[in-house]
Amino acid sequence: MDASNKTHLALFSFSGITEDVTLVPILFIFFSKVYLVTLVGNLGMVALVLKTSRLHTPMYFFLSYLSVVDLLYSSIITPKMLLDLISMKKDISFAGCTLQFFFFAAMAATEAFLLSNMSYDRYAAICHPLHYVSIMTKKKCWCLVLFSFALGFLQSLAQTSCVFSLEFCGSHHIAHFYCDVLPLLKLSCSDTFTCDMVTVFIISSCGIGSLLTILVSYMFIVSSILHMKSAEGRRKVFSTCSAHLTSVSILYGSVFFIYLRSPTNLRPPGTGFGKRDKVVSVFYSVMIPMLNPLIYSLRNQEVKRVFTKATRNSTATGSEHVGPRGLSQK
Repeated sequence: MDASNKTHLALFSFSGITEDVTLVPILFIFFSKVYLVTLVGNLGMVALVLKTSRLHTPMYFFLSYLSVVDLLYSSIITPKMLLDLISMKKDISFAGCTLQFFFFAAMAATEAFLLSNMSYDRYAAICHPLHYVSIMTKKKCWCLVLFSFALGFLQSLAQTSCVFSLEFCGSHHIAHFYCDVLPLLKLSCSDTFTCDMVTVFIISSCGIGSLLTILVSYMFIVSSILHMKSAEGRRKVFSTCSAHLTSVSILYGSVFFIYLRSPTNLRPPGTGFGKRDKVVSVFYSVMIPMLNPLIYSLRNQEVKRVFTKATRNSTATGSEHVGPRGLSQK
């Protein structure tokens, strides 16, 4: 078989989340519920923002797109992961692996950029409240969202082109539960130095670049909070940022643990991901998309008020009944 056919005929197989068959039913039920909550939570957040006029602000505009990204982000990984839990064979075609890798990398980067956009929005609202409307115009918000998606897909295209141009002529067993860059580089029989450098550069520039935007924004925000005379005012301002800070801490903490904790060339050959790496990967690829809408619902007073009002209206509507003459009565 010539080298040109090695890649095209490749069929990858996953090790999966666990090899302990006694855990399979528990994990399947648990992650099925997690995925269901993810779907309901993110779709509910988008619907709430779209249907509530008081939430038609830049902050919730970004939040609605963060929910869309989380929904796609989870759907790229979780359904296949659930299928593999109950399947004897955990196979994925070369084309399927390529698409999964491409869209997952794109959504992951887009989420990071959207979080940095949200930090800029909080900076403009808190540090320049009188000019907030003129700073965060509808046109600028659309440009920031489009830029986030464009940059996310461009960096993903660069990573995907690099990784899947390599030859995979040895073992096709991926020691992970989805197609990720580190396990794939370990499988290749080509020289991966260039791809290693591309991966480090892209993850560092996108991750650290977006994180720096967040940190700089919050440096100005904290400075503005400290100059406030009212303790109640400081508390209210901080509460508007707490949900965003929580999401940022969870995402960047888990991602940096996986990708920047140790270079790929320091891992022993063939080891793939360890158990701790898999646990952290499950957390940021499956759990975070579920947690984000919950975090913003529980820690954001405006969302809580709107959700409570919508629930009461729905309950009031459901309590109506039709009278003998077809009139709606309570």
